[in-house]
Amino acid sequence: MDWGNVTAEDLIDALREVDWSSPPRPVSEFFARFTVPRSYSKWNSRLKCNLYYYRTNYFIMIIFILGIAFLRKPLAIVAAVLTGLSIAFLNDSFAVAFNEKVTRMVRQFSPHLAAKLRPHITPVLRGRPPTKRVIHMCGQPRWVFVLAFSAASCFLWLTSCRLLTVLWALIIGILATTLHASFRTPNLKARLNKFREEFRAVWRNYSEL
Repeated sequence: MDWGNVTAEDLIDALREVDWSSPPRPVSEFFARFTVPRSYSKWNSRLKCNLYYYRTNYFIMIIFILGIAFLRKPLAIVAAVLTGLSIAFLNDSFAVAFNEKVTRMVRQFSPHLAAKLRPHITPVLRGRPPTKRVIHMCGQPRWVFVLAFSAASCFLWLTSCRLLTVLWALIIGILATTLHASFRTPNLKARLNKFREEFRAVWRNYSEL
């Protein structure tokens, strides 16, 4: 699979659909070998490959930088956690797992309320093309939780510290991620992972025919 042919939209879709529970790569591997890309095409391919392969490490690193920037402001740390959750809710598997855990906890105290939290499933009529699955959380569409957690985190950001500090922390986190993804040489595991994901993509397209 040539990562140079992967568009930004394809990469975002892959990050949204990939299993969220994959553990981060070891620190020794994360900071193992760095080289300068020889051309723009090499840099473009390496950037997309590393963003996908080290996705969990980058997510943890950005949240860690936000937490360090506001170490003396507890509300800002809570805001960083809420921001991380609102981003994590965009991942399909995380949203489904979060919904299952909440429903399981509610079922222990109120089975009747847990039944109401189940999403309404619309039947697919014969001859109608299949539509994209809508993820529900606690009986509501996922975007309701994304907006709620995003609004709560924005409110805490504004009340706990200056907006300029938040922007600087985000810029540092994104810049650190971009620099690492640009100069970290893809290892053999990342190259083998390309073919595995290529097979999954081909199989997904074939199953939709």
